[in-house]
Amino acid sequence: MRVMVLVKATKDSEAGLMPSTELFEAMGRFNEELIKAGIMQAGDGLKPSSEGKRVAFDGSSRTVIDGPFPATNELVAGYWLWEVKDMAEAVEWVKRCPNPMPGPSEIEIRPLYEMADFAELLTQTA
Repeated sequence: MRVMVLVKATKDSEAGLMPSTELFEAMGRFNEELIKAGIMQAGDGLKPSSEGKRVAFDGSSRTVIDGPFPATNELVAGYWLWEVKDMAEAVEWVKRCPNPMPGPSEIEIRPLYEMADFAELLTQTA
């Protein structure tokens, strides 16, 4: 099963605070473990939302919204894409992860839809 592992933003990440050398090295070692285990498919950190844009859709209308965006605790500061056998394995790997932020932080794990999830819909259109 594929999962998206989302590192939630904090005030520090939204301020553009870079990780300490120790944290940077610890995360590098963790990423190497993920790669050696054949789990990590992709992963990156994201710049603060002040450097981002949102596009709001309403029918055929499109509105561009400049960052920064409110609700820091709902924003994403980084991600991994993992291939794991089940959600329990993903949770175990996240529990081994160094704290990705200088203070309190949160990581969210979300399963991705796979083509098999759309099997009923695909048979209806065939």
